[in-house]
Amino acid sequence: MRIIWRLLVLFGRDAGWMTGGILLASLTILANFGLMTLSGWFLASAAIAGLAGFAAQNAFNFFSPAAGVRFFATIRVLSRYVERLVTHEATFRLLATLRVWFYTKLEPLAPAALQGYRAGDLLSRIVADIDTLNLFYLRVYVPFLAAGFAALVMVGFFGLFSGPAALALAVGLAVTGLAVPMLTQRRGNAAGAEINALNAQMRMEMLDAIQGMGELLTYNAAPVLQGRVAGLNGRLIGRQAEMSAITGMGMAASGLLGNLTMLAVVMAATIKVSAGTLGAADLPLLALGSMAAFEAVAPLPSALQYLGQIRAAAVRIFELTDQQPTIAPPPSPAPEPVNFDLDLRGVKLRYEDNAAWALDGLDLHIPQGSRIGLQGSTGAGKSTLINLLLRFYDYQDGTVSFGGVDLRAFSSEAIAAYLSVISQRSYLFHTTIRDNLLLAKGDASAADLWHALEVAQLADFVRAQPLGLDTIVGEAGVRLSGGQARRVAIARAVLKDTPWLILDEPTEGLDPLTEQAFLRDLKPVLAGKTVLYITHRAAGLALMDRIYRLDSGKIT
Repeated sequence: MRIIWRLLVLFGRDAGWMTGGILLASLTILANFGLMTLSGWFLASAAIAGLAGFAAQNAFNFFSPAAGVRFFATIRVLSRYVERLVTHEATFRLLATLRVWFYTKLEPLAPAALQGYRAGDLLSRIVADIDTLNLFYLRVYVPFLAAGFAALVMVGFFGLFSGPAALALAVGLAVTGLAVPMLTQRRGNAAGAEINALNAQMRMEMLDAIQGMGELLTYNAAPVLQGRVAGLNGRLIGRQAEMSAITGMGMAASGLLGNLTMLAVVMAATIKVSAGTLGAADLPLLALGSMAAFEAVAPLPSALQYLGQIRAAAVRIFELTDQQPTIAPPPSPAPEPVNFDLDLRGVKLRYEDNAAWALDGLDLHIPQGSRIGLQGSTGAGKSTLINLLLRFYDYQDGTVSFGGVDLRAFSSEAIAAYLSVISQRSYLFHTTIRDNLLLAKGDASAADLWHALEVAQLADFVRAQPLGLDTIVGEAGVRLSGGQARRVAIARAVLKDTPWLILDEPTEGLDPLTEQAFLRDLKPVLAGKTVLYITHRAAGLALMDRIYRLDSGKIT
């Protein structure tokens, strides 16, 4: 119940649309109930009047019941149509709310708290699991509340004619709407949860396969992956077949109980008709009303069987969102730095409690306006230093000040206003060059974008493209060469125009000619900035004022 309550709290923002969907669904059920009951009474009364002779026929009012039948039929059609509109609008709003909420919770966790999750797993949670949570509104919330409200009205209406008939209807609706759904929910819990897990696992495998397709083909490892996916698919089909069998069982039980309830209602009403305490025309009214009443509870047996799947998806979502960021946001906004000096004294940082120190007593002073090269082999702590400066990870010992302010006073968003990073892994999104540049400055004009491209020596290439700034760069920039992708990163740095520029292995993976051209084009970007150039190679260090060597997390 705690999971369900948390879902309802999340849905509270769209409570108006949700309530509207419930009321319209209830109105549709009641309109159908009114149509069937009135039709049963009208047909029987008309037949009785016809058998009673001309006087009775002339005295019988055909027009009012006929108008009532048309009224209920019209209301049923209109309410069903509007209910579909409202519930779909509520569904889309809930999806938007859930996805925005989830991403808002996810963003502070990156990158430290998300290191242990596969990309496919995160994708499955934000897409498939959120979609599954939305089933709660459509399959559980609306059907159960609408059925409960409508059932009370319909049983109360039956009570006006026959107490035993009302009791029979109440028992039939309760068993069909509560007992059978609880049974299908118990039977479907395990299967639903495993379906959710298998879908997530298959998405992870397929995403890994697509991203690593080249390696799979090179090493002839595709058959192994295909076998693994086929095994998962077989298990998924088996569980889906189990859920289908449970659905069939629920539908059969619902139909049987509906017929038994109608029989009990007819028997109870027949006794009163025989005793003369109930009109003959009221018997078909109650019989057809009983049949119509089961429209309210017919979807419920198959609704709760998905509760296990919904609960499993909610657990996966809340497992992530309940995590605390590695670095808690500071209680108050950071003060403005008095300058842009960076000073690290005795800094020690490690990623886990029992791990070796990634930074082990690091001392480093970088005055404003200086250009510092930091050279070191793989594992020396270069990337860790960047993670520390960007406030992705916190240090356990020592002091770090930026512009005379303790670095811990800055959130990652606040410190990012002063730092730009150009690295070998500067990510390009599968969108246009324009959109990739606007990441650095969302309100940049076209003139600003072209100026940045000119400085990055990429303007001529972009002008030569048929779509210019609207050229699609492809997944991770696959349609650009390595040098062109790095120049997009330079253009971003030009647009952002921060006082600090961090270069993290910016020439890694480039051929010698492209590397020389890249470093030549980088020179104007460095002007007037404080630069930290991190590399394990000598390339680019000639542009620096001073060079330090980093080894085992400390300056040597």
